[in-house]
Amino acid sequence: MPDLGRVWSDLTDLVLPAGCAGCGERVPGLRQGFCPDCVRDLEALTPAPTRPDPAPAGLPPCVALGPYAGALRNGLLAYKERGRHGLARPLGALLAEVVAAAVGPRGPVTLVAVPDTARAARARYGDHLDRLARHAAGRLGAAGWPVRVLRPLRASPRPDSVALDSAGRAAAAETAFRLRRSGGVAGAVVLLDDIVTTGATLAAVSRVLRGAGMTPKAAAVLAATQKRHHQ
Repeated sequence: MPDLGRVWSDLTDLVLPAGCAGCGERVPGLRQGFCPDCVRDLEALTPAPTRPDPAPAGLPPCVALGPYAGALRNGLLAYKERGRHGLARPLGALLAEVVAAAVGPRGPVTLVAVPDTARAARARYGDHLDRLARHAAGRLGAAGWPVRVLRPLRASPRPDSVALDSAGRAAAAETAFRLRRSGGVAGAVVLLDDIVTTGATLAAVSRVLRGAGMTPKAAAVLAATQKRHHQ
C-alpha cells in the first residue's frame, strides 16, 4: 500500500549462513533474509480477497497477500518451523499491507492475532503470530494509523491441523479458543493469521470475539492455500 512505503528499504544482511529464506540460495545482498529475486517476487504480490470453498459459518471477509507458494511459502516455513525469527520484521511489514487493504481508508484499527497453543509457543520460542502482529502494528503506526494489538484469547491444546481433513479442522477449532478478557477495542477489529486453508480457525476465533462484542471487520492473512482437484 502506498501509505506504508517499501518493506525492504532499511536492512541488508551481509552475512546470513542460512541463505535466502525464499529459495535457499546463498547469495550476497540478502535483504531482511531474502535474496533480490525473492524480494521481487514478494513485492509483486498484491493483497486480494480470498475465501475457502466451502466457507465455514461465521468466517469474516478474508484478504491474503498471495497464494501459499514460492518465496512466501518458504519464508513462512523458515520463520515458523526453522527458527528464523528475524523474518518477523519483513513478514510483519507485508502483513501490514494486507491489513491496510482489508480495512480500506486509514483509521483506527485493533489487531487480534490467532494465538498459538502453549505447546506451539514453546516449540517456536514464543507466539509466532504475536511477533508478526507487533511488527505489523509498528509498520502501520509509522504510516500514521492509530493501531493497537490485543490478546483477548487463549488457545487450548488441539491436534496438529496438518494431519486433519476439513471436518477434523472444524471440529478441533470449535472448542480451541477461550476468551481471557474483552474490551479496549478501537476502530476496526482485524484478525491476523499466517495461512488460511479451510477457514475453520478464523471462523471459530471470530465467533468467540463476536460473543464478546468484538466483531471482526475482516481477517488479514499472508497466504491462502489453493484447493487441489484430484483426477
